[in-house]
Amino acid sequence: MVLTTTDVPTREQLVRRVSELVPQLRENAAWSEQNRRIHDDSIDALADAGIFRMRVPARFGGYEADARTLVDVAAEIGRADGSTGWTASVYWIPTWMAGLFPDHVQDEVFATPDVRICGTLSPSAMATPTEGGVVVNGKWGFISGALHAHWQVVVAVQIAPDSEPMPVMALVPLSDLQIVDDWNTSGLKGTGSVTTVAENVFVPADRVLPLGVIMQGQGGVSQANAESAIHRAPLLPVASASSVGAVLGMARAARDTFLERLPERKITYTNYTSQAEAPLTHHQVANATLKIDQAEFHAHRLADLVDAKSAQNAPWSLEERARARADMGAVIRLAKEAVDILASASGGSSVYSEVAIQRIARDIQAVSLHALMHPDTNTELYGRVLCGLEPNTLYV
Repeated sequence: MVLTTTDVPTREQLVRRVSELVPQLRENAAWSEQNRRIHDDSIDALADAGIFRMRVPARFGGYEADARTLVDVAAEIGRADGSTGWTASVYWIPTWMAGLFPDHVQDEVFATPDVRICGTLSPSAMATPTEGGVVVNGKWGFISGALHAHWQVVVAVQIAPDSEPMPVMALVPLSDLQIVDDWNTSGLKGTGSVTTVAENVFVPADRVLPLGVIMQGQGGVSQANAESAIHRAPLLPVASASSVGAVLGMARAARDTFLERLPERKITYTNYTSQAEAPLTHHQVANATLKIDQAEFHAHRLADLVDAKSAQNAPWSLEERARARADMGAVIRLAKEAVDILASASGGSSVYSEVAIQRIARDIQAVSLHALMHPDTNTELYGRVLCGLEPNTLYV
């Protein structure tokens, strides 16, 4: 059943909704980390706030939120809990990808209220053509949000006797996949980023699209979404803008946590009865805050670029694509540097599990190691393009 929305909340309204959820999400964070999955109450709260509709097409009651809204909303969720913020952000990317498939496929996918779609861009499976579609075999790791998802966007290499191997992406119900509970990690524990496995899973042809043209922003076959501004951008800039808000929120959470504990802390084995009186503390707080401000600049510059190009339906230059990834990398680097400063200044008592900053530090460390988000990888790619060389990756 196709729905039409007449009441799309503004960016400010969505941010306010999430801000009101911060105490609840923060309270559930320790449970999520211990149980290696987002608390069901947190999922329900985000659904009630409309967070899972932000990248759903309007005709299904979605908001088709722009990238700047994604950044600001994710930053508020990440301020409450890094794992919850990361998972919400990850859902937005394959939900956007689902809007590229044929309209009748979308009718099936978006028939589920507040549908949650997980996914990956790693082609770690094989797709064998068969009558009416492909048969997929393989597995995908790091599938954040799989435990609460209804569908997964999978990526596989399609092998046909008469053509070159081609990476494809496909929509698969989670009920067709096996879940391997292998998410035993040092950071982002609450995301439940388990491994999913396909064993001879048949995927109809209309739920399969070539990944290469999707990367270039040319592969969508949806007629209903052809004029949708959010579906005019290439995949990697969209994914980059969707991801950075949660990381910015983690850095803000570290500062909040540090300042909340500051009035009660002294510096042991010194004459400082209050840590707040030490000049070193002033430098630490100021430097961390400036780095958070810089991270916010790069996050918003990235989102504004995606939104402007989408609104104008303008082509993307190679340099703009590379800069989108560089901005994402800059957010990660600066946010992690800020968290590291504040974690280091938090003293020995911060190693106790109930002190949130140790979890924040581990979460942001995990994000910084992500293959597509690693600051060094993204900076190198940007510099390579600025030097007039071709990118050495399809993921740009």
